[in-house]
Amino acid sequence: MASKIIVSGAAAGNFRPVLEKIAKLHSKNSFSLAIILGDFFADPESPSDENDMNVSALINGKVEIPLPTYFTVGRHPLPTSVIEKLEKSDDELCPNLYFLGKRSTTKTSEGLRIVNLAGSLDPTILAGVSKDKYLPFHTEDDAKALRGANSADILLTSHWPADIRKGSKISLPDGIEAPAGEQHVANLCSALRPRYHFGTTSEAFYEREPFFHRPTEKEPDTKHITRFISLASSDNSSKQKSLYAFTIDPTSSVPLNLPPGTTASPFTTAQKRQRLPDQEQSYSRFSAPSGGGDHYRPHKRSRYTKPPPGPQDCFFCLSSPKVNTNLIASIANDTYLTTAKGPLSTSSTYPNLPSPTHLLIIPLEHSPTLSCISVPEDRARTYKEMQRYRRALHSFLLSRPGEKLGAVTWDVSRVAGIHNHWQFLPVPVDLVKKGLVEAAFKVEAENEKYPVTFRAKDVGDGTVEKGDFFRVWIWMPEDEDKVDGQDDGGGLVADVDGGEDGEEKRGKQKCLVLPLSASFRFDIQFGRKVMAKLLGLEGRRDWRDCEQTDQEELEDAGKFKEAFKRFDWALEE
Repeated sequence: MASKIIVSGAAAGNFRPVLEKIAKLHSKNSFSLAIILGDFFADPESPSDENDMNVSALINGKVEIPLPTYFTVGRHPLPTSVIEKLEKSDDELCPNLYFLGKRSTTKTSEGLRIVNLAGSLDPTILAGVSKDKYLPFHTEDDAKALRGANSADILLTSHWPADIRKGSKISLPDGIEAPAGEQHVANLCSALRPRYHFGTTSEAFYEREPFFHRPTEKEPDTKHITRFISLASSDNSSKQKSLYAFTIDPTSSVPLNLPPGTTASPFTTAQKRQRLPDQEQSYSRFSAPSGGGDHYRPHKRSRYTKPPPGPQDCFFCLSSPKVNTNLIASIANDTYLTTAKGPLSTSSTYPNLPSPTHLLIIPLEHSPTLSCISVPEDRARTYKEMQRYRRALHSFLLSRPGEKLGAVTWDVSRVAGIHNHWQFLPVPVDLVKKGLVEAAFKVEAENEKYPVTFRAKDVGDGTVEKGDFFRVWIWMPEDEDKVDGQDDGGGLVADVDGGEDGEEKRGKQKCLVLPLSASFRFDIQFGRKVMAKLLGLEGRRDWRDCEQTDQEELEDAGKFKEAFKRFDWALEE
């Protein structure tokens, strides 16, 4: 169903006249929602009694807002009183006024997906996503995280994308220079292929010709179209356009014919990604510690039921407000690494490691399996990065003094899943050498009476395997006195963990695959269950029984990040 939307440039403290103008237009047009870009409030460096009174009236519900209205953080900090109210009210500042934060994916009751990257780029932060959603700064990793949303109807950014005017014949008003564009914003726009992309300029309105994105292998005849619009501030001195209304239907298909004047995408170097279908479940291992809010806004007049969970409700999508950023250890271009929530191992399991070191390697793209990533180039990059993290972790284990450790990495690849990921856990090397790890997985499958057996097979990114499967890699350091490629008696053969990826350590591994089918019920906690029995940690089989405090999570992640730093190849890219 088509929805009428109205978008405003920055209010910069003059939110009352902006809201009044929107309300007046709404009475004649019946908009579904409104969005106010940039700074909603005045610069706190220029305080005034009038501003304070207006903010107080807004917070106390004395300013009438007749339709759902969304605002973001701009270039200035939010007032303290506003932050205090938002923290208590799940980001609803007053009736019908919602805060989008600075990095979010929101699905409205009309089914519109809004992706938001607000605030200024902070170049002093070299890596990691920003954790305070109220500060007016974001990082390049925040932009990378939002790529996991896969698609957007509306993209909101404070910065213009780099090269947005390339191929355009539309000029800016006289005397106005185009803002410096940012490559990370161009990459985000290219990845999400939004129907509308809104930015801000204080003194000028700019609407570029529509542009189409390069077709993908899955949709060779489909050209997704983006319209980029930058709105002037509401109080701009040159009376440039600060309001923009349009109609959008999130269920409509991409038009077969390009609108007149449409150009090719100006983003020649931006990465391309493919939209994936929303999944019908949510996986709660990665829940936010407190007050995250799911950014689903079913306002009172909604005629829709809540849509099936997608990236905005996924606990593994960095674009989701539900993700627990306490656990993040490293972010690369297509994947990221976290410590596990409710880890199986403890700090005392392996005293020579800085933390429990139960880790997750997770694709940024929201996909139930690697093989479901439909763009072959994206799938190949994702698999390569996941293996690169795994090998870097092997090198990390080899660098630690004391007890020699091997490692077990497992994953459940199911089309009916939510967000594919690998779990990594150190294991005493003697258990690998004696074949006890492999035996443990096989025996547990027999105990569960699974009608299939493990096969020694490496299925790579999963495209060669026709159905669902459980996979486990069993790795150990290579003995110095063994000849390359020599079987150690337990079926482990030499595997070079190096070459172009930069990890020069060598080890031996075996990959076991258990085919899954609808003929039997598979326990998705099977891998953890096996390892808990093997390591004598059966009291920690359920992650919910092992949850840590926020402070404990931060401390463990911080200790691991510091120790892993020299192996973290993502810091160099």
